[in-house]
Amino acid sequence: MKTADLAIVNAVIVNEGRQFQGDIVVMGDRIAAIGSAAGYQVKRTIDAAGRLLLPGVIDDQVHFREPGATHKATIGHESAAAVAGGVTSFMEMPNTNPPTLDQQAIEHKLGIAAKTSHANYAFYLGASNTNLDAIRSIDPSLICGVKVFMGASTGNMLVDDPTILNGIFADAPTLVATHCEDTPMILALEEEARLRYGEEVPFVAHARIRSREACYKSSSLAIELAKRNGTNLHVLHLTTAEELAQFTPGPLAGKRITAEVCVHHLYFTDQDYADLGSRIKCNPSIKEDRDRQALRQAVRDNRIDIFATDHAPHTLEEKSRSYFKAPAGLPLVQFHLVTLLEMVKQGVFDLETVVTKAIHNPATRYGVVNRGFIREGYYADLVLVDPQGGTRPRDGEVFSLCCWTPFHGRHFSHRVDCTIVNGQVAYEDGQLTTARSAQRLEFLR
Repeated sequence: MKTADLAIVNAVIVNEGRQFQGDIVVMGDRIAAIGSAAGYQVKRTIDAAGRLLLPGVIDDQVHFREPGATHKATIGHESAAAVAGGVTSFMEMPNTNPPTLDQQAIEHKLGIAAKTSHANYAFYLGASNTNLDAIRSIDPSLICGVKVFMGASTGNMLVDDPTILNGIFADAPTLVATHCEDTPMILALEEEARLRYGEEVPFVAHARIRSREACYKSSSLAIELAKRNGTNLHVLHLTTAEELAQFTPGPLAGKRITAEVCVHHLYFTDQDYADLGSRIKCNPSIKEDRDRQALRQAVRDNRIDIFATDHAPHTLEEKSRSYFKAPAGLPLVQFHLVTLLEMVKQGVFDLETVVTKAIHNPATRYGVVNRGFIREGYYADLVLVDPQGGTRPRDGEVFSLCCWTPFHGRHFSHRVDCTIVNGQVAYEDGQLTTARSAQRLEFLR
């Protein structure tokens, strides 16, 4: 009889477009068997009792703020929030302080994560008007992609030089991921708002200031550059109905230009600014219900390929400031999965769509090695979810260092009961464990 480290039995396994009852057997950091645990002598058995067992979520867009802003977030705290929400792997953005603009900065972040992260990790190399040579020379095995801010961002990372932009799209050795907003259009609308309101701009105006026209102008430029140069392009956090026609419907396979939507843009609308104000101020902005409906339809049409969070914490003190002084961004990673599953309960999407776009497609699009699917020989990154367990997010009861959530006081029907990272239980029954099993993500290049 073979010896195994862990078995999860009597689960409803959701994987690769189907649901089925079965067991998962884990040996070391890998999935050894799918279907039945019979024939194994198991050190620990978890009885799922009909709960859902999914591959671990892969979030390809987070801001964990380290180095440079560790008063609001750290890789350690935010990765803890990730595993508490069923996210077993993350890809972190480069607008830290200093910005992640060369290989040395990437290696520094990898060193921090190796010591402190609860979840598997990878980092983007940032683009600027001055680091094209660093992009061309980067070791592509060290990064998940090249991030281009084609709109205002933190630090020296707004790329608005046409020659540099074209060079990045022509020569980047990996996938290029873009934040698309047109800065001159936004600055003009900010000035109009100041003339009308002074410094007391209402937060609902954010949807108009970070306008649909600014988004469309920038995303259409990115797509034009990608088509001209044959770039492997991924457009992050779409927010407008107008942009969606630029993307091809259908399965992910064969696409070189892909699209993403974030969970808060699928969940909130501009009507929520009245109650939540700066708590949902983010870039690009949450817009109208017609945009939310169009984004949801684009998910169903497979124009949108990936779900992500754009998790971006700030302290409540910072967020309590007036419109121009309150920073954009909100913490989301801990409640990403349960929010998507709430939409399943509401009939917006089916469960298989959530698993495909939050887990399978990020792994496939980025070429993540041996993750994102429940397959024998793959890493045992798994999340056990109770569909009737219920989750009530509350400020002060979250794992993110900022200690607040835009979902405070809401109720979600599902609950993450257990998260397994590389075969080790990292989170269970509301508590982190002492396991430190996170690994650096590897990519097919």
